[in-house]
Amino acid sequence: MDETPLPEVTEQFARTLAPASGQVIGEMDAKADREGFPTVGPAVGGWLRLVARMVDADRVFEFGSGFGYSAYWMAPAVSADGQIVLTEVDADELAEAREFLDRGGFADRAVFEHGDAIETVENYDGPFDVVLIDNEKHRYTEAFEAVRDKVPVGGAVVADNMIEAGPLEFEAVQALLDGDDIDANETSRGIAAYLERVGDDPAFETGLLPLGEGVSVSIRVE
Repeated sequence: MDETPLPEVTEQFARTLAPASGQVIGEMDAKADREGFPTVGPAVGGWLRLVARMVDADRVFEFGSGFGYSAYWMAPAVSADGQIVLTEVDADELAEAREFLDRGGFADRAVFEHGDAIETVENYDGPFDVVLIDNEKHRYTEAFEAVRDKVPVGGAVVADNMIEAGPLEFEAVQALLDGDDIDANETSRGIAAYLERVGDDPAFETGLLPLGEGVSVSIRVE
């Protein structure tokens, strides 16, 4: 009898357990499928909402928001008087994010920042209970450094694309983490550098969710 690989079973089961997506998320999923736009998907989206609930999130910051998919998943878990800061360099995508969150009744807790996320976060004092890093992969470590001190004890830093992302070569990432000096592309080096940085930070404990394209979750413990 053929067996379904564990990662596929995990993804399917996570989708089953995820909160009901609703009409707006359904439209966002359809848009992503139609346009080939990379989103975290409902399995990871459900986990993002759960993480936000577990830390009782009042404030969220996103490095790279696209048309608001991840933010929409987290919005119901953010307190009504809380704040989600969305950042996006594409003005049209940011406008779509505003429209989607407005339709869902979450625009009142969202701030829409057009421009570079790493420059934008410098304008905020924090604290941020949840941070999502999903910008250019070679800048993940830079994003972490920019927001690290704004994450309180108990807060979470989530980073997407730890296993898959366009030109990402997972074997190269693993080799770099093992200390091998290999010829790797910018994306692979960026992910490896990020994992090494958060893994070596004594103030954070990090684990991996084997869902979507691989998601790391780092909790601030001191």
